[in-house]
Amino acid sequence: MFVIHDTIGFVRCFGFGLDGKNVDTACDDIMSFRDTPPKTDPNHPLRTNKTNRIQVDSRPATTPRSDGPFFRGQSRLDEREYGSVFMVFWLITSVLAIGAFALLALALWRGHEGARPAAEFDLKVYSDQLAEVERDKERGVIEPDDSERLMTEISRRILAADTAMQMVQSDQRSSPMLSYGAMAVLALVLVGGSLYLYRDLGAAGYGDLALSTRIKQAQIARDTRPNQETAEASLPAPTVNPETPAAYVELVEKLRVAVDQRPDDLQGATLLATHEMRLGNASRAAKAHSQILRLKRSDATAEDFATYADMLVIAAGGYVSPQAEGALAAALQKDPKNGVARYYSGLMMMQVGRPDIAFRAWANLLQDSPDDEAWVDPIRDQIEELAFRAGVEYELPERKQAELAGPSAEDMENTAEMSDEDRQEMIAGMVAQLSDRLAAEGGSPEEWARLISALGVLGDADQAALIWQNAKDVFADRPDALATVRDAARRLGITQ
Repeated sequence: MFVIHDTIGFVRCFGFGLDGKNVDTACDDIMSFRDTPPKTDPNHPLRTNKTNRIQVDSRPATTPRSDGPFFRGQSRLDEREYGSVFMVFWLITSVLAIGAFALLALALWRGHEGARPAAEFDLKVYSDQLAEVERDKERGVIEPDDSERLMTEISRRILAADTAMQMVQSDQRSSPMLSYGAMAVLALVLVGGSLYLYRDLGAAGYGDLALSTRIKQAQIARDTRPNQETAEASLPAPTVNPETPAAYVELVEKLRVAVDQRPDDLQGATLLATHEMRLGNASRAAKAHSQILRLKRSDATAEDFATYADMLVIAAGGYVSPQAEGALAAALQKDPKNGVARYYSGLMMMQVGRPDIAFRAWANLLQDSPDDEAWVDPIRDQIEELAFRAGVEYELPERKQAELAGPSAEDMENTAEMSDEDRQEMIAGMVAQLSDRLAAEGGSPEEWARLISALGVLGDADQAALIWQNAKDVFADRPDALATVRDAARRLGITQ
């Protein structure tokens, strides 16, 4: 699983020879390859790093593709249904777009027709005034000289207003063209913009996706998805790393024969599963691990089932098959807090089209997990997108401060009351414990930095330099983590 223990150093070699060798010789041969680096495949969703910690890759196989071999989500309509739905959809869309355009165009055209120049109103007022002066002249209300003066002034204003109106009308002759242009732009925005948005947001050829429909389709996808054998058959056959020693490969092949001859040997199956994973043969490793589960029966732990599921997922290229789902369920039944099983259960829900359930599973797992767990970084990389797909507003939490093991500042202060010999012995013991744990299980970058600092206190700069070199390999693909360790190495002057 995420941490596969090196069982060779802890499990006694099983009681039979290989190729006629005695037990001790056979065990020595296998033990000589205990440090052989495991084969890694960058295309697998899980990869093994320098500390034998199998980590989830950040992207592959988490989002089912519509053209992938295991996509069983919303299916396209058949040709007849597609044609009918397509015609009705675009007919309704066209009517709505044309209707909206017609209403806006009509309002635009009416606004153009209802416009009247101010000079036209002035001309009407002046004409009324001129008629009033003529009536007053006929009735003798005003003197002839005054009437002539008033009529001359009003006539001058009428001529000026008429000239102004003619100029305005000349300027407005192009208004219909501007209106036509505005209508054309409006039509382009409404129709063209709708098509553009639909191209990015829509899915031509698919039926309505109501929530109840999507839930039913997700269940169908889960019930009808391919089994483990089909998934493995769709992938290229695994190959052995060319750098793997030929003698090691030969010994593993002999180990396979020996385990086949003794199917009830638990230690043999454990060794075989471990070394098959080291060779990159996840499918063979899963087969060997299934024997472990068979032999342990009710004594099988949650870790055993989670390890088996992990191997199945790797063998299927990141796909969580029904067989892997069964192993995950067994692991969670024995330990509901098992991180590996919870991670893969969320991944499976993503693959069958239930991002809502996957989000809840991963959000809870992220909240419960320290930052140095292997699944934390992949979850942090993808959970925001997953929340969007689940329709949830989510803010990625800050990283937690890891609880560091090893000598703390308080421990170092307490040593002041000890003799130099006792102090050095205590510090050396704590440093040795931290070093052994990091070598066996790996750890956070803060713990690596603390180990380097502690070795500096002990005056063992050479060992600190070796730890720094090892840290560069372990955190080669995590620059932020490596920077934390580099700071501690820089303080000791061993970064060269």
